[in-house]
Amino acid sequence: MLIKKSILNRIPPRKKWSRKGDFGKLLVIGGSKLYTGAPTLVAKAALNSGCDLVTLVCPERAANVAARNPNLITYPLKGDYITKRHFNEIKKSTKGKSAVVIGNGIGRDKETISFVRNYVRKTKLPMVIDADAIHAISGIKLRKNIILTPHAGEFFALTGMKVKNNVEVRKKDARSAAKKYNCTILLKGAVDVISDGTRIAEDKTGNPYMTKGGTGDVLAGTSGAMLAQGIDAFNAACIAAYVNGVAGNKVAKRKKQALLATDLIEEIGNVLKK
Repeated sequence: MLIKKSILNRIPPRKKWSRKGDFGKLLVIGGSKLYTGAPTLVAKAALNSGCDLVTLVCPERAANVAARNPNLITYPLKGDYITKRHFNEIKKSTKGKSAVVIGNGIGRDKETISFVRNYVRKTKLPMVIDADAIHAISGIKLRKNIILTPHAGEFFALTGMKVKNNVEVRKKDARSAAKKYNCTILLKGAVDVISDGTRIAEDKTGNPYMTKGGTGDVLAGTSGAMLAQGIDAFNAACIAAYVNGVAGNKVAKRKKQALLATDLIEEIGNVLKK
């Protein structure tokens, strides 16, 4: 299935008497001393994709970056990295949320990896697992309401398979991995491939200027926003891939190699309103 504009019809319509929170409460878990901006990019993308409320749980330095944006709710954790000792604090922050995005900028410290594995096992909410968190979940049986968003390197870490620049082979590999992990895989590339182990879709939007750091965080945030609004994982991933790619194409026409992840975020609203 080739993803087309009509996929946007799956986004829930808004009734006149809608209230704050009806369209999602997303929790973003990520960030570290080095990677301070990634969770903020996730959160801003989620807000621009229609999620009503976004809360970030991050180490202090990353939380301070996010706190500059008054639209975001931030919960700072002591230390430079998320570790096992933060588990209870983060579980409390999970209460009342609609969905979770985990992994952006979180790093691969041994204790961080241990936290991610434990959190994923014990949290039943719809979830996007991205970036460094993908390196933590090898061998874990997941759930149908989870989206993994690997690029080729992360897909190799997850499966041991070196993906080729061949869409048909990528479709086969993504479907195989989705079956194995019992989740939805959004395999990023020049053509994004999405599979839940049964259904399979490809998204041909996007361009080579989107190699810029942070564009994957934007995709994760849009995916999380769709999950938080009650869309199933497969369709949430399809919508996010399409929105991210179309936004990227619009920005690339103006800026080419000067494209930034923050530009994508600002363009999301224009894609969705059409």
